[in-house]
Amino acid sequence: PYYVDIDQNLFLEAYLHSSDPNLVLFVDTCVASPTPHNFTTVTYDIIRNGCVRDPTYTTHYSPYKHIVRFQFNAFQFVQKSHSVYLQCELVVCRAYDYSSRCYQGCITRSKSQASF
Repeated sequence: PYYVDIDQNLFLEAYLHSSDPNLVLFVDTCVASPTPHNFTTVTYDIIRNGCVRDPTYTTHYSPYKHIVRFQFNAFQFVQKSHSVYLQCELVVCRAYDYSSRCYQGCITRSKSQASF
């Protein structure tokens, strides 16, 4: 566990351990939950499908393609728990493969259109 005060900045770093220097790491989704085993019922999206959902989320420069750094402000779920659990999904891609998920950025799902 990592203990922080509400509204304190949380700094995170993810590191890809690989002997292949041509890999890129991309943060696709980070979701918070008041419970460690359920990330679907009561959740808060920090970033989803590469789209930032939390206004306090910011990325930080990394000199390496295999390291991502980001931050957001600590919060708690109202009347639930004093703990917040994070689940992040990261994508590994080939460097300079501009058709890969890592280079697509934010993906918004289009709503299906009904014909009349």
